[in-house]
This record gives sequence, C-alpha cells and structure tokens, in this order.
Amino acid sequence: MPGPVSVDETHAVDDELVDAFQRLIPQLSRSNPSPTREELDEIVRSAASHLLVARDGDGRIVGSLTLVLFRIPTAVRAWIEDVVVDETARGQGVGEAMNRYALDLARKAGARTVDLTSRPSREAANRLYQRLGFKQRDTNVYRIDIDG
Repeated sequence: MPGPVSVDETHAVDDELVDAFQRLIPQLSRSNPSPTREELDEIVRSAASHLLVARDGDGRIVGSLTLVLFRIPTAVRAWIEDVVVDETARGQGVGEAMNRYALDLARKAGARTVDLTSRPSREAANRLYQRLGFKQRDTNVYRIDIDG
C-alpha cells in the first residue's frame, strides 16, 4: 500500500464502488449480502447517509464507513455504521483515517456526540475506537426481528 491513505465522501456510484463493496462486505459480515448498485445509489443519494471510502496510495478502495446524521427533538444524532477495512490494508491507519474524517463531518453538522457499536470479537477495531476517545456506554441495546 504505497503512499498515504486518502478518505473522501462518495457522491456517485460506479463499477469500481460496486466491485469494492462486493469485496469488502464479506469481510464485515457473513450473514448480510453486499449491497446492489441500486442500494448503494440509495445510500449515496440520502441526505442522512454519508458514504466514506478510503483509498490507498495506488487509488484502490481499501475501506468504507457510513456516517448517518439525523435530527431528533433534542439534538443532531450521529452514528457510525458498517466500518470495514480490506484485510490487505489492516493495521495501516485506514480505519483511523476514516473515523477521523467521519468525526469531523459530524462536528460540522452540529452533532455533539457520535455513537457506534462494535462486536467484542473485533478486538483491533475496539482498541482503535478507544484510542480515538470513544467510551463504552453502560446501556442496553435492544433489537427486534420484525421480519420473523
């Protein structure tokens, strides 16, 4: 991975982006399929979603992060979701660069806090989040499967 990593927000869906997600999502989740071109386009067009991609020094997409911003009655809320770094680029600052970019976007949008979740088994990611200043919250996370 020659050269520094760069991070930008994606504003258009092309074959390169679709191919990158076909490669990256299986590294994040074995149970969820990669998004289709149409689903990626929906994310990119949404005012609430900010799809970030990281590129290595050769311009290859090596990571992705989605920042979701929305207003509720008490504040602007920000969530970081679906952070994935290609296995070939892990440990090289890609995750940190994407998170710092997302935190800056959230700050500029008026969010005072940013939330995320991370499975305990993702030890390197959890160390990164703590190093960036994220604190583990004492809260209950609930989920309901509304399809079944």
